[in-house]
This record gives sequence, structure tokens and C-alpha cells, in this order.
Amino acid sequence: MRPGSVLVTITATLFACQVTAKDVPSALKAFYNKARSGGDCTGADALQTGFYNTERSGGQTTYCTKYLPTGKGFYLKGPGSDLANMDIDCDGEQSSGDGRCKSSTDTQGQTRWGLRHPEKYGVGDLNANIHPYVVLGNEGSYCPTFDPRTVGVEPLSIVAVVCGDELVYGVWGDSNGDDNEHPMVGEASLALATACYGPSISGNSGHDEADVLYIAFAGQEAVPSGARWEADSYEAFEESITAQGDKLVAKLFGDKSTTASGSDPQHATSSSNANDDSDSDHNEGSKQNHKSGGWRNTIPRLCYFTMIVLIALV
Repeated sequence: MRPGSVLVTITATLFACQVTAKDVPSALKAFYNKARSGGDCTGADALQTGFYNTERSGGQTTYCTKYLPTGKGFYLKGPGSDLANMDIDCDGEQSSGDGRCKSSTDTQGQTRWGLRHPEKYGVGDLNANIHPYVVLGNEGSYCPTFDPRTVGVEPLSIVAVVCGDELVYGVWGDSNGDDNEHPMVGEASLALATACYGPSISGNSGHDEADVLYIAFAGQEAVPSGARWEADSYEAFEESITAQGDKLVAKLFGDKSTTASGSDPQHATSSSNANDDSDSDHNEGSKQNHKSGGWRNTIPRLCYFTMIVLIALV
């Protein structure tokens, strides 16, 4: 291998090593705990209820605003301490990828909000292997239905996803249609699910536990202003929306920190009541510690050894 090409490869490896999932900011972590420990979402807090997290879950999942400031967005909330699970969506552009989407038995060649102006975005549709998109909204001949646009959430706007002990940003890229017996919720692209739970995820194998928090932000400020829709990797696209996602989280929850380590959620300031009085680790041991010692913890070591090998080739 020529020295010049090795240097380029080392630089790319260093960049890839730096692109890791973010720790959950302390105030967002407090909101996560509060949402889980707050019980069912009912009454005025429920924008629409009656959705299914799984075919057998009983239709008790809700588009919820509980503990959020009025008009600022919503999240998916199941009964009791449940939030939502993460099934896998492989719709959209079918090029690239490592073959894991091929196991999906429900793949369509376009997403609900595909990039309808290719000349503007540089790409014709979202790609589940690259773009971390979330499936929100329910439309079809079933009942109930829900359109996030009715509460100010814009197509392709940023969605914050708390999965395990990590924060990942996606976009609202697809909607739930008529392909199930019940109106379903809790679905994301293969790229987003892989960022959360590693390469064991595939088109027909997602994350079953109802411990995932999806927060959709209302308003034009949530529409990505610098997204690299034409990116050829998840890491490149995610990096292009992360700064804007951080601003949305900080504005909604009043916490500008980028890590929950060593922070006290009760001392985080906020312009709302979203993060007050809750530092409970409700059900955290069984729902979140599956990440400990997981695949992401091996990335820095793998990067280190990769760079050693590359340098030795110079």
C-alpha cells in the first residue's frame, strides 16, 4: 500500500472513530425517567390513543404530550412504564447496504416523505441503510389514525431517539400504513436501529422491549437546515444534523450538556416542567443495562488496532 493512500485511510479511520452515539444529556435523561414512571398518558395529554406497539400489545400506545410544553411536540407512550419498541423499516432507496434489509418481508421502494425534489437534495429518496429515519403518524383505512402535521411536526424534521443510554438523532421519514391488522407504532430505519443496538439488527429482527423514547419536535426550527441528504454513510448524515438536534434538545429541556455522566438531573435548569423532580432510575436495570459492555464499547479499541496495522504498512 502506498504511503499516501495509507495516510488517507488513517484519516478516514480517525474520523469514523470519532462518530459515536452521544450520551443522554442529564435533563433529557430525567425526562425519560419521568415519562416512564408517570403512568399512562390520558386526557388532554393524549393527542391520539389506541395504537399498537406490537400486534398483541392491546392498543394502548399514545401520541403523548405529558410533561412537555404546549405545542412543542410529542412522544410515543405505552401503558404503565412502557414507551415504544423499535421495529425495522427498510423502505425507500434500495441501493447500498450490507444485505440485512433483505430479510424484511414488508419493504417498499419509497418512503412517505421521500425526497420529492431530487435536484434540491441530490438524492431521490431516503435510504434505510444510510438515513436514520423514524416512522411516525398513521394513515389508512383503519382506526385510529394520526397525522403529526396537525400538531406542527414537519415532514423530514429532526426526531430525538433515546435508546439504552444513548441519544441518536433521526428524521421523520415515513408513516405507518395499512400493512398490519392494527395501527402500529414504534419503527425506525435500519441505520438508526443499528446505531442504537448494533449490527445484530436486521430487516426482520428489531428491538422488542418498549423502552425507546422517540421525541418529535414541532415547528420549522426542527426541519434540518444543513442535512447531507446525499451522504453515503450513516455517520456522515448523522453528523450533519447533530448540532441542530443538540439545540432542539437544549431548548426544550434547558440542558446544554452533551453527557449525563456525573450530572444531577435535579439541578438542570429548564424553561418547562419537563425535567423537574425526577431522577428515578425506574426499571433501568432491566431495560437499559443491556448496553453495558456492548458493541459500541469495542469501537475505540478496534479503531486503535486498525490504525496500528495501517501505520505498519507505510
